[in-house]
Amino acid sequence: MAALLQVSEQMGKELIKVESLGKKFTTEKGDEVTALENISLDVKHNEFVCIVGPSGCGKSTLLRIIAGLDKPSSGKAIFDGEPIEGTESRRGMVFQEYSLMPWRNVEENIWMGPELSGKTDRECRDTAERYIKLVRLEEFSKARPHELSGGMRQRVAIARALANSPDLLLMDEPFGALDSYTRILLQKELLKIWEAHRKTVIFVTHSVDEAVYLADRIIVMSDRPGRIILDKEITLPHPRKRDDPVYAKMVASILEMLEGKLS
Repeated sequence: MAALLQVSEQMGKELIKVESLGKKFTTEKGDEVTALENISLDVKHNEFVCIVGPSGCGKSTLLRIIAGLDKPSSGKAIFDGEPIEGTESRRGMVFQEYSLMPWRNVEENIWMGPELSGKTDRECRDTAERYIKLVRLEEFSKARPHELSGGMRQRVAIARALANSPDLLLMDEPFGALDSYTRILLQKELLKIWEAHRKTVIFVTHSVDEAVYLADRIIVMSDRPGRIILDKEITLPHPRKRDDPVYAKMVASILEMLEGKLS
C-alpha cells in the first residue's frame, strides 16, 4: 500500500529535466562534430519513454549524459531537482552489451550493487534472490554468464540494475543483439517488471515497432546533429496488439516521418 501511495504522489512530477543541451566531440583528426543540438526534454516519475532515431543521431550520447557517464558541451541535465554530476545508484543503466562479470555467477552478478553500497551478506543474498525470481532465473542462480543464452544474460543485467532500487532505469538498446523471438519475449518481461515496480524508464531503440509496443511516450530524433522532432504520447492500453490497425498506423506514421527527414 505504501508503494502504491508513493507512486500516486509522484505521478505527474518531473524526475528528469534536460534544458537546451548540446554535445560536441573532437575527432582524432581535430574536426569538431556536433552530436546533439538544443535538446530540451522533461520526463516524469513512473513514465516509460522510448527514444528512437537513425544511427548516429545521439540517442546513446543523450542517455549517457543523463546517466552521468558523459558531460554536455552546453545546456544542462537535471535529475530530481539537482544537476547531474557523475553516476549514482539512483540511476541504473542497462547496456546492449551485457557487461556481466564472467567470473561471477548469476546471483553474485546481481548482488554487486548492494555489495558495493555496504549491505551485509544476508541482505545481498536476499536482494539477489528476490530479483532472480522476478526475472525467472531460479534454476540458473549458480550459472556463470557463458552458460546462459543471450536473453538470459540480458535478464541478469536488468535484475542487476534493479537490485540497486534505482528511481530511473536507463536502457541503451538492451535487446538490439537478440533474435526477434527472444526480443519479443523480453519486451513482454520488461513491461511486467515495469508495471509491477513502476520505475521511470528511458529506453533507447532503433526499432519504431519496439518503441510503440513499450512506451507511454516516444521521443523521435533527427539525423545528426540530433534534435527532437517529435514528442508523442502513446495512449494505447497494454498489452498492445501488433495486429491492431491503430498500432500499425502509429508505427507507419513515425517511420514515414523518419524516412522523410532522411530522404
